[in-house]
Amino acid sequence: MKSPTTKTTKSKKSGQTKPAIDPYVTDLLEKIDTGKTLLRLEKDATVFSQGEAAEGIYFIQTGKIKITVLSTLGKEAVMAMLGPRAFLGEGCLVGQTVRLGTATAIQVSTLIRVEKGAMLRALRTQKGLSEKFTAALLSRNIDLEADLCDQLFNHSEKRLARVLLKLARFGVDDAVPSTKMPRLSHQTLAEMVGTTRSRITHFMNKFRKLGLIDYNGDITVRMELLTDVVLHD
Repeated sequence: MKSPTTKTTKSKKSGQTKPAIDPYVTDLLEKIDTGKTLLRLEKDATVFSQGEAAEGIYFIQTGKIKITVLSTLGKEAVMAMLGPRAFLGEGCLVGQTVRLGTATAIQVSTLIRVEKGAMLRALRTQKGLSEKFTAALLSRNIDLEADLCDQLFNHSEKRLARVLLKLARFGVDDAVPSTKMPRLSHQTLAEMVGTTRSRITHFMNKFRKLGLIDYNGDITVRMELLTDVVLHD
């Protein structure tokens, strides 16, 4: 696995769409004097691995991070895809001593890492950071509940549509009619949706024929059409 590259300077601008950085949270984290590191990760770099010591929390400035869990039988499951403005690794703040999953960058990403002690002190002394952090955790909890309902009540075609919409919306205004997301393997999408790779291939081809998505290196998701045609009750 690739190791993250640590930089203390801001990343250079690229020709890609301007990333959605939350300047307010970034400014609050800037007030932490010690125990903080800025990380720039290349695609496929590992943020942390399952089983290693849990000693810090991360805030995603740009990019996307995949969280996976490996069972004792060697089966891997995708637990979450996180985008800009999300925290990860927060379990260390409530007594989690080892990582329960592996976090991997699925595209070039910039994260702020804060050591456990420094983050706990900041949450006690910075009301604004505490409020933002609490809001982020509540939002994650709502998403997890929605994912559970999706698994219990919706068929795999609708679950795939919801996953594509969620991945495409990371850091993007919902009013945008279409946006690009990194291409993921059908196996990864199958793990996220909870179905077989062959079913994912069937539905992805169906969505493309209907003009709901398009392949061109990355995946272009036509969000309004996908929402109206597939998710409409």
